[in-house]
This record gives sequence, C-alpha cells and structure tokens, in this order.
Amino acid sequence: MPYTPNIKNIDGKEQIFCEWRRKFVRLTPEEWVRQQVLHALVDEFGYPKARIAVEMAIQVGERKKRCDAVVYDTQLKPICLIEFKAESVPLTQQVFDQAAVYNRELAVKHFLISNGKQTFVCRVTETGYDFLTEIPAYETL
Repeated sequence: MPYTPNIKNIDGKEQIFCEWRRKFVRLTPEEWVRQQVLHALVDEFGYPKARIAVEMAIQVGERKKRCDAVVYDTQLKPICLIEFKAESVPLTQQVFDQAAVYNRELAVKHFLISNGKQTFVCRVTETGYDFLTEIPAYETL
C-alpha cells in the first residue's frame, strides 16, 4: 500500500507524522523528502522500519552533529548513513562531503543522499567509493 502522509495543522504550522520519531514534526521541504524516501526504503526495498533511526546524534571532532537517518543491521551495527536535502537543493560535492564526514564517525559500508528527485548511493571500499546504479535491498547491505 503506498505511503499516505498524515499531515495536520498545529498552531498554524503544517506538521507531518514521523513514524520513526512517533510524533508530528514541522513539515519542511527536507522533512517531506525524508518521509517519502524512508517509506520507499521500507515499502520497496525491504528495509525494516525498526532498524532505521532518524536524527541520530554523532560526534564529529569537537562538534555534535545529527545524521538524517542511519540504518542498522540485525546486531544493531550501523550499515547505511542517509542524508536528505530539500528538492530545491542540488546534490553537489558539498552534500557528498557532508555524508563522507559523518561516515568517518560511523564507518558504514553504504551511504545514500537524496533530494527526492535524485538519489545517489555509494558503497565505501578500501580505495574510495563506488557509486551504485540503484538502491540496494536491505539484505544486500
């Protein structure tokens, strides 16, 4: 069944229900992309909803940062980092670099960046990055 967002107006602001955070959050353009892509990962690619964490805090050097989403394996080890941008934000080298910096802390084998119109998936190798042509199924991460 396709994803139907639960959107309502709270205190004059549009809010969307985030199933991962179990609450309504401000409906920003980036949040719209996050919800659409996460539901596609679950519905189309077999990612278990319970193995996806949203807004994960990490330490990058002296600074605290938040990953948009992290996917975990059955032993709860991070295996995929996801960075979302609004549809209006081009997926540039700067966005890729942001995900790569976060990955220095998480050391996942895959990361995904998406603005809803474009999605890039990288596999981290010993010598760099391989860009994949499609989103991998959860079992293959």
